[in-house]
Amino acid sequence: MPYRSSLSAVLAEVVAPAAEVTAREGRFPRSAVTALGRAGLLGLTVSPEFGGGGLGLPEAADVVARTSRVCPATAAVLASHFAAVAAVESCGGSWVRGEVAAGRHLAGLALSEGGPGHQEMEVPYGMPSSAATRFADVVALRGRKRQVVAAGEADSYLWSSRPLTGPDGLTLWVVPAQAPDLFVPARPGGGGPSGSATSSVCADPVLLPADAMLGRDGGGLDILLRTVRPWLLELRAAGGADVLGPGVAGSGGKGSSEKGPGEKGSGGKEFGEQDLGSGVGRRPVDSLAST
Repeated sequence: MPYRSSLSAVLAEVVAPAAEVTAREGRFPRSAVTALGRAGLLGLTVSPEFGGGGLGLPEAADVVARTSRVCPATAAVLASHFAAVAAVESCGGSWVRGEVAAGRHLAGLALSEGGPGHQEMEVPYGMPSSAATRFADVVALRGRKRQVVAAGEADSYLWSSRPLTGPDGLTLWVVPAQAPDLFVPARPGGGGPSGSATSSVCADPVLLPADAMLGRDGGGLDILLRTVRPWLLELRAAGGADVLGPGVAGSGGKGSSEKGPGEKGSGGKEFGEQDLGSGVGRRPVDSLAST
């Protein structure tokens, strides 16, 4: 498979040389993500009509599994990215698809709102507390998402909120990282593999065009259950314990605790409470596209 040759080259030439520093210093593997994009691997699962590879979950899981053996942080970033792209692909039409296919866009998931000790299924697949209010063609999102992989590093986030209308379901949005008042707290805490930039992301509020909605209002739960959850289960199982993160606990599937054959043990930290502070010293999320 051509993608495997490209991946082997990126792992040997870029990911492996930086993996030790990434783990030791907790430095986000930006050079690795950039190289993966240039090699067409970020766009592996995007439809060919948008310039992507047109491949599916088995190939994405293979990429995550092979990457996890070299750099768990990069593998965790890829797992989140592929799951977010799968959601976008399932609905179609988003501008994100072309950018991902071109290798200049990293997507992330901003779904979890649970604190320490919460079962991870409670919020990602239930009613979020994040609110959305529409004014003409503009929507204001307000809320806080926890345990976001590539927080402050991704170019967009798949974000869940309460519906604009009606009490039931949830709504998904594609939120650009450059949106004003989208920020990572000054003391964001940790979690996830070292270097994966797993932290909180806050909207205080964020203004979006109404067409940033993914799917229909109130229909996001179906997308999460039919697409995002299965992809995360498979991708995190492929990556092993080092890649496990929010969104799969309580499922009873192999992704909840087991690691793939031949994979390293975790040794990772437990997820903890993120300190939001009072907004003083908060930093905006950064765009990978600017590098």
